[in-house]
Amino acid sequence: MTHTEMMDTHPQDLTLDRDKLAACIAACFECSQTCTACADACLSEEMVAELTTCIRKNLDCADVCLATGQVLTRLTGADVAVLRALLEACATACRVCGDECASHAEMHEHCRVCAEACALCERACRELLDSLG
Repeated sequence: MTHTEMMDTHPQDLTLDRDKLAACIAACFECSQTCTACADACLSEEMVAELTTCIRKNLDCADVCLATGQVLTRLTGADVAVLRALLEACATACRVCGDECASHAEMHEHCRVCAEACALCERACRELLDSLG
């Protein structure tokens, strides 16, 4: 079942753009998983000491994305001010993590994949933010 299908079954009237919301939820959960996997892959690299900043940013981004996806999933009584703050924080975490991973992308394929996931999530957060008005 997709996020959109679940939203369709929810009795709460949805005031947010349904497609942007569903895309953002999916991007947040995908990015959280990807960042967690990238941190784990970094821990397996021989040069792990040089990747501590990347690991930290991966784990921070994973946690922020997970929290954002979970809060966005709850439709009942959503507070737009909280949603805005979370989306801003998530977009920022994704930008910072994505930039760090991009700096390692030529050497580590997992960092390239993570940088792409971060860029997609940042874009989805910004699009949903823009639709909030």
